Amino acid sequence: MSTYYLAVDIGASSGRHMLGRLKDGRILLEEIYRFPNGMVRADGHLCWDVEALFREIKEGLKRCKEMGKIPSFMGIDTWGVDYVLLDENDKILGKTYGYRDGRMNGMDAKVYEKISAEDLYARTGIQKQLFNTIYQLMAVKQREPEVLAKAKSMLMIPDYFHFLLTGEKRTEYTNATTTQLVSLVSKDWDYELIHMLGYPREIFGKISEPGTLAGSFREEIREEVGFDCQVVLPATHDTGSAVAAVPTTEEDVLYISSGTWSLMGTELMEADRSAESRCQNLTNEGGYGYRFRYLKNIMGLWMIQSVRKELEEEYSYGYICEQARRQEIPSLVDCNDDMFLAPASMAEAVKEYCEKTGQQAPQNEWETAAVIYNSLGKCYGDTIRQIEQRTGKHYDRIYVVGGGSNAAYLNQITAKYTGRTVYAGPREATAIGNLLAQMLYNREFAGLKEARACVRESFDIVKYEK
Repeated sequence: MSTYYLAVDIGASSGRHMLGRLKDGRILLEEIYRFPNGMVRADGHLCWDVEALFREIKEGLKRCKEMGKIPSFMGIDTWGVDYVLLDENDKILGKTYGYRDGRMNGMDAKVYEKISAEDLYARTGIQKQLFNTIYQLMAVKQREPEVLAKAKSMLMIPDYFHFLLTGEKRTEYTNATTTQLVSLVSKDWDYELIHMLGYPREIFGKISEPGTLAGSFREEIREEVGFDCQVVLPATHDTGSAVAAVPTTEEDVLYISSGTWSLMGTELMEADRSAESRCQNLTNEGGYGYRFRYLKNIMGLWMIQSVRKELEEEYSYGYICEQARRQEIPSLVDCNDDMFLAPASMAEAVKEYCEKTGQQAPQNEWETAAVIYNSLGKCYGDTIRQIEQRTGKHYDRIYVVGGGSNAAYLNQITAKYTGRTVYAGPREATAIGNLLAQMLYNREFAGLKEARACVRESFDIVKYEK
């Protein structure tokens, strides 16, 4: 009998339960359940409906039972930076805010009253993003101090779901680093920094590595879903899991985890906390085995996803790519401009940027898509030069993993703007990386290198020449 492993991979727009097993040295994947996700408005704020998400998590577990494919191990990954605050009875305090909510405006200045941007980067190595948890907590401190005063614990979103399943509170390392509150040196919470900012020390629980056993299902969960299961922490930050599944055994590789966000970078064993790295807004996020994911956060396919929602008809991404390919508009936008973070209309935001910078404004949705795809390619090209400058290494290939690996037009543009060969796939890299952590815990592989070799043998990789 095969041992089944279950990855629950929840992104900003959807979640899915992916069942995995090993057969003849290859990983076999099967999608069991899929459900929608998205931020909802509550009292003028963008929030997550974590109760609804947990119901979907349990629904997918029940589907495994119905199919007779019961996992022995499971783990959950989500996006980074977002969290819940729990009271003394482990009930959520306040709202579960989403990272695109606007309440963090001005919170960077409040943080910098306590510590300079330079010193903060030297301690944590994390790039400034206004939605990082450090700024979100400052917004709570400034605007809802009574909530922070009542808080007894803070859990990142996937850690909270693991807690609901097992009753055990664990804070997983890769996601914890996205808070901008973890020390590069100790790999633990920077309690001196936390004290400087006036955040309550007791809410920050013990940090655990990916591959740590969180526990088994609580009795009420076992009764509801119909089976027991061991919960193993994956790299709960979805990019951490995706990078773990990059299909190569080489050490010095460049990757793009391509989805709602494009995370472009490499892996380092020692973080780069230099002033030059900070000024280029490169980040040192935690990775599997205490590697550092040295990367840049790029707005990514969020821009295309947003334009797609504005279209009168529901076109596939493949169709949008094909229409964009036919356009000849030369205009480019800065994908990382804050105006693209959560605009009322992405198409209007792109048009406004082009007009403001004296470029040809797109006249229809296909020209808008072409501008976005080419702008992403240009951004990738700029980023690779920055990373090569910082690491002193040359990368002749780029591994594109995640949903964006299916975007043939974007992959070709990436090869064009970077001058590098692109290897695209696997599409389900995040779920695969989640499964790898569970399999490594169960000693299916000798280490990460062997696990990545198995990924390379298990999934089709498409090559795009520069």
